[in-house]
Amino acid sequence: MMTVERHEEKHFNAPDLIRDIVIGMSDGLTVPFALAAGLSGTVPNTSLVVVAGMAEIAAGAIAMGLGGYLAARTDREHYASELVREQEEIREIPDQEREEVADILREWHFPEEIVESAVDAICRDSDRWVQFMMKYELGLEEPEPKRARNSSLTIGLSYIIGGVIPLSPYMLIRQSGTALSVSVIVTLIALFVFGYVKGRFTGTRPFRSAWQTTIVGGAAAGIAFFIARLIS
Repeated sequence: MMTVERHEEKHFNAPDLIRDIVIGMSDGLTVPFALAAGLSGTVPNTSLVVVAGMAEIAAGAIAMGLGGYLAARTDREHYASELVREQEEIREIPDQEREEVADILREWHFPEEIVESAVDAICRDSDRWVQFMMKYELGLEEPEPKRARNSSLTIGLSYIIGGVIPLSPYMLIRQSGTALSVSVIVTLIALFVFGYVKGRFTGTRPFRSAWQTTIVGGAAAGIAFFIARLIS
């Protein structure tokens, strides 16, 4: 007897989480690095660099986390306002809304002879009708209820983790010049590893993602470093 293997589709279902980690880690790896590198040429030892770097990491994590929280709250409030508007339109101008459903189905190349029956099936239930319009007319998905809190925590913690990496050599090495050289190497390695892991989770080629992250992140850190040097 022939057995048929069940096909299991594997999809990554947490794009928002990865986006928040990328935002927090990328900024955490570049901004504290630039600050520490800029100060390393102006101070005799690394103690001041560590203090300034830790203060920047704390401030940056709070600012980035707050930004993520407000952005997520804005998305949820926008979704709620559009949901109310769509519900009102279905009640007040149902014929026009039905025609919009039909237009969407025609864009999907539904045969004209079944468009009317499909519209009837969708519009028979008002909740399903509203969700259809929200998703396929407006392109909006309902945000997770805890999205704002989770986003702020993820971005903030990712920023802290990313910031400690380039700052760690200054905690272990007293000479600023040596600490800077080690920090550059550690930061580039961290960017490569971070890009590789990101590629594995998002389904892209891991090594390609790793090199892209290293090049882009390294360039950003280098530009920020020269700006910090000019300012200092």
